[in-house]
Amino acid sequence: MPPRQKGLADETGTIPAGLRMDENRRRSPMNVLMIVESCFGNTARVAGAIAAALREGGAQVSLVQADAAPAPAGEGLVLIGAPTHNMNLPTPASRSQARDKGGREPVTGVIEWIDALPTSLDAGRVAVFSTVTGGFMSGSASKQMVKKLRRHGVRDAERQDFQVLGTPGPLADGELERAGRWAGELVAAAVGR
Repeated sequence: MPPRQKGLADETGTIPAGLRMDENRRRSPMNVLMIVESCFGNTARVAGAIAAALREGGAQVSLVQADAAPAPAGEGLVLIGAPTHNMNLPTPASRSQARDKGGREPVTGVIEWIDALPTSLDAGRVAVFSTVTGGFMSGSASKQMVKKLRRHGVRDAERQDFQVLGTPGPLADGELERAGRWAGELVAAAVGR
């Protein structure tokens, strides 16, 4: 296993407590709030790669587990990530199934976090990502997030899916690098490059 890097979730998908919030996360296109739900650690690894690339691009990133995430407070970019369960966002029932297969069971997740948001989201841009097992019948949590976010006034959320090779993973080859490249595109768009 590679050494743990600052800003990355550990192998269980847990985001270290010291990395959960940055104090100065408001009112800059380079301030990013990233909310993540992960059961087997794959979505957390993608989030870690995205956060590292965003930081390399000069962003201040608050990487927070969904069950402890605050509402957006004017960040320039809000990123939301979740695994795909049963062609959709994880639910309490699907999280229990993941736990029974050896995964971590968050108390709540992205679906509850989005449902609790105010009608109008206080953020500059919103982007979502999910991990998927591939194939046209696998569905996508990112697609479901986009639909749910429309109810909160988000009309143009960018979305991206990253492939895992089965329920517990691992991620497909090259997916972490692709996540980093996508993060670079998000930074470039935020600063108007």
